[in-house]
Amino acid sequence: MPLTDRLRQLRLLPVIALHQAAQAVPLGRTLIAAGLPAAEITFRTPAAAEAIRLLRAEFPELLIAAGTILTSAQVDTAVAAGADVIVSPGLNPTTVRYCQQLAIPIIPGINNPSQVEQALELGLSTLKFFPAEASGGIAMLKALAAVYPVQFMPTGGISPANLGKYLAQPNVIACGGSWMVPGDLIEQGDWPALHQLITDAVALLAQP
Repeated sequence: MPLTDRLRQLRLLPVIALHQAAQAVPLGRTLIAAGLPAAEITFRTPAAAEAIRLLRAEFPELLIAAGTILTSAQVDTAVAAGADVIVSPGLNPTTVRYCQQLAIPIIPGINNPSQVEQALELGLSTLKFFPAEASGGIAMLKALAAVYPVQFMPTGGISPANLGKYLAQPNVIACGGSWMVPGDLIEQGDWPALHQLITDAVALLAQP
């Protein structure tokens, strides 16, 4: 299934910072059991690559994104670990072109019209809208939708209170969020509490 179709089916991508790679497998198991078989593992911690490698080996069906990718070297590390897609906070043409050379999908972050046009020039039509709430939120998405034939994955400030409003926008295929995978519960290994939070998030997706 094409990446955009998988994201549209999932509608929510958990954004996760793991400080210990050993947490990856129980977290992946919890995500799948709660009905959200996807994870964006951010490269904000040294454990990211090993966490992706463990997730890929244990859960072939899991959609794994490598997040906060800033350099071509990080792209190499993420791809070697088994990531399905690269996600970056901004639009770096060098990183985009490198991913295209490797035939690995990339969803770079944008938050204004000029960056959307740069992305279109690079042949991209699926973009991360980041930081979503701080960049005008739904009003900005509506303004961009009136002009550009692109689809977005808003991330940054997404919560249970506004998730439904974002997903209702025609140019939004999924949202990125971290409220259902809080770092303190991961650190504590409180998988039942995480299961409940993820289950609650999945239930929100079913609401009209």
